[in-house]
Amino acid sequence: MVAEARTRASAVWAALAEIADPEIPAISLVDLGVIRGVAFEMVPPGAERLRVELMPTFVGCPAIEVMRQRIGERLAGLADEVTVELTFAEPWTSDRITPAGREALRSSGFAPPVTIGSTFSGDSLMVLPIATCPYCASRNTTLENPFGPTLCRAIYHCADCRQPFEAFKPV
Repeated sequence: MVAEARTRASAVWAALAEIADPEIPAISLVDLGVIRGVAFEMVPPGAERLRVELMPTFVGCPAIEVMRQRIGERLAGLADEVTVELTFAEPWTSDRITPAGREALRSSGFAPPVTIGSTFSGDSLMVLPIATCPYCASRNTTLENPFGPTLCRAIYHCADCRQPFEAFKPV
């Protein structure tokens, strides 16, 4: 029974890994780290619910409803009912982006955020770090605008290859 539960949970995670982020299709929701957890629950009268916890990158993320819809559609049929709940039990941080996700961002022209780590206090969020250019790997970059097309991104410029690029803000 435990092995069956693990197999079912693995199938859910594999299905979630196929769902692209609505704003950056190069990265999946799993690799972006916005899926906090999944659980199967029994609900009266004998039905099974699949609950997915979704952690938005920002409270006002405009893609939340699209993500909820895509998750519900993709997981339909894996349980009698699928619910996608927003959770703020812990804040999403850019450290949740997987190594594969960081590479997917880089290969599609986005500079992944620096890894903050567990010693980060939050005080240095006021200053955005130098971003590594996703095109030439130069650190000779400058922040052009801290406000990118979404709340979680900023616009940078590389002085070496002269390319503008977006970078995820470390959170």
